[in-house]
Amino acid sequence: MNKDKTIEKKKIPCALTIAGSDCSGGAGIQADIKTMLSLGVYASSIITSLTAQNTLGVRDIFNLTRHFLNEQFDAVFTDIYPDAVKIGMVSNKEIVEGIVENLKKYKAKKIVVDPVMVSTSGSVLLQEDAISILVNELIPLATVITPNIPEASKLSGLEIKNRKDMIKAAYLIDENYSKKSNGRPAILIKGGHSIEDANDLLLYNGELTWFENERIHNDNTHGTGCTLSSAIASYLSLGYDLKEAIKHAKEYITNALKCDFDLGAGSGPLNHAWKITA
Repeated sequence: MNKDKTIEKKKIPCALTIAGSDCSGGAGIQADIKTMLSLGVYASSIITSLTAQNTLGVRDIFNLTRHFLNEQFDAVFTDIYPDAVKIGMVSNKEIVEGIVENLKKYKAKKIVVDPVMVSTSGSVLLQEDAISILVNELIPLATVITPNIPEASKLSGLEIKNRKDMIKAAYLIDENYSKKSNGRPAILIKGGHSIEDANDLLLYNGELTWFENERIHNDNTHGTGCTLSSAIASYLSLGYDLKEAIKHAKEYITNALKCDFDLGAGSGPLNHAWKITA
């Protein structure tokens, strides 16, 4: 006689990306999903904006409504609750306010905020009236923020030219949040824009950690910031602590850059699938 057997469900780590869509596939939501999939994580997405862009730059941006943003949050968090969240492009005040409200409502955890202000090609992606909300309301909810050097300069008010400036900037940013009661994120300043090296600096619980990496001489860097932050979120969802998550994320992006894809007429995309095609 056959007995009913209960099928044991396998727990799959889940990560959520909240960002803009890149129709060319190299950055934004598309890069995040590719990264998460490659790292063995189930990816869900909440789209904040639609962009018309390619390897040459951003042509146009269409922002979704606050109502539709809320509907996406409800759909994701009431069904497949994420183990970690990555937040990328948030272009206007209304969207940032909506994200803050919903992250609090659903008690989201392990939040990686990539404070995207300007694209690699130089296009402004964050409106001025949204910056104060990003800085004062969204960033305090983060586990870690991942500004590049231009973004860290804007957040700290300090022009960054070298490693010493990166350290000063990290402490200045941290000081701003040490005075706030609603959150104090770890700060990872990405050194990819530095002329010296590609080393990143983490300030976490008052401790500085350098992540030393070789500079990859590759002009095809479209979506590197999106990829790193989504990789960190992926490793956090897999249960790694923050330093280990950053270390592994750096290794992932370094190898994705080494593939040196040559797609498009401008700054081409990375090989997000290198781990599963090697």
